[in-house]
Amino acid sequence: MDGRVLPVLLGPTGHPPKTYRIPVPDTAGGPATVLVYRREPRGRTRLGIQKGWKYTYGPEGKPSDRLKWPWSKPDRPADTDG
Repeated sequence: MDGRVLPVLLGPTGHPPKTYRIPVPDTAGGPATVLVYRREPRGRTRLGIQKGWKYTYGPEGKPSDRLKWPWSKPDRPADTDG
């Protein structure tokens, strides 16, 4: 990103979106690259109250659309031999 501060639209619950997808146009006129940023907790106070949110870059690109339940099986590794 170029350092600009963008307004964040809040959802009906008052929280910012879980992911941001930012299309970056190609200088050669090719297809745009999409950068994905994920929402994470900023930290906690001494009393255990959450301070807020921050966005971190997701280098793998597409976020998982699967719900992460505590009893869910872990993601399968990529195609392996055997």
